Amino acid sequence: QVQLVESGGGLVQAGGSLRLSCAVSGRTFSTGAMGWFRQAPGKEREFVARIRWSIGSTDYADSVKGRFTISRDNAKNTIYLQMNDLKPEDTAVYYCAASRFIPATPQARSDRSYAYWGQGTQVTVSS
Repeated sequence: QVQLVESGGGLVQAGGSLRLSCAVSGRTFSTGAMGWFRQAPGKEREFVARIRWSIGSTDYADSVKGRFTISRDNAKNTIYLQMNDLKPEDTAVYYCAASRFIPATPQARSDRSYAYWGQGTQVTVSS
């Protein structure tokens, strides 16, 4: 059974950085796509970033462009989210998700395109 486990969350001051990791176990994902989503208190889950396993192409939400970088290590079946210049509005539980297929960019921004999800890791940014 596929299992996704996020790690790396924590408490940082505005302007600081964190690097999140998502380890995939149970099955090998050499194709398809991985995504990062987040959910803040009182808000719906929103798209953050997406990466394709094979070619490494990426897509980002406008709110994080230039600050966040998604990457992957295919050999380790792990994806990362490097978060720089963090802002209080970045505070949320961050989730990684996996899709066995490669959705088009608009669909890749929807959580309905991902069948597998991690448990989430808390990121808190103080002002």
